[in-house]
Amino acid sequence: MKILAFGDIHGDVGLAKKLAEKAEKENVDLVVICGDITYAERSTENLIGQFAKKKKKVLLVPGNHETIATADFLSQLYGAINLHGYSVKYKNVGFFGAGGANIGLFQLKEDEIYRLLKKGFENLKDAKIKIMVTHVHPSGTIMEKMTSFFPGSSGVRKAVERFKPDILLCSHVHEAEGLEEKIG
Repeated sequence: MKILAFGDIHGDVGLAKKLAEKAEKENVDLVVICGDITYAERSTENLIGQFAKKKKKVLLVPGNHETIATADFLSQLYGAINLHGYSVKYKNVGFFGAGGANIGLFQLKEDEIYRLLKKGFENLKDAKIKIMVTHVHPSGTIMEKMTSFFPGSSGVRKAVERFKPDILLCSHVHEAEGLEEKIG
């Protein structure tokens, strides 16, 4: 399965268009957006729609720059799936997620982040491959050390340690693009 994953486009329509073109050119099966689709709830136009025009399946979680309601609205409008507290199986791969962050405009408490991830994971226990999608990164990682402004999430860390997803896709720290790290 080929996945294009990204986050933190912050309402950049030009970037959304380039990413949609890349998804089409590289014939990806799935687009996963790890939050901060908008910038402080400003315009939502032409962001998810770029992928819908290319007939790409989109999974997303809200970031700390949009509400859950905005993520739900975009999902309904463009046929995407909001993984915030939910799960979905696609080609024998289970995806579950939680959006938001422990800092920013739309904050969640650590126990809420963990509870949402647990809720999504519960329906995927039989999935051979599990991919967890969050906006915020886990605490105690290299990503957390890259910035003193964005603390990692102990709720995400707890979920990684307990549920042992094969992959965690997250964003939030812009400077950490492409960073890979193994936990456990």
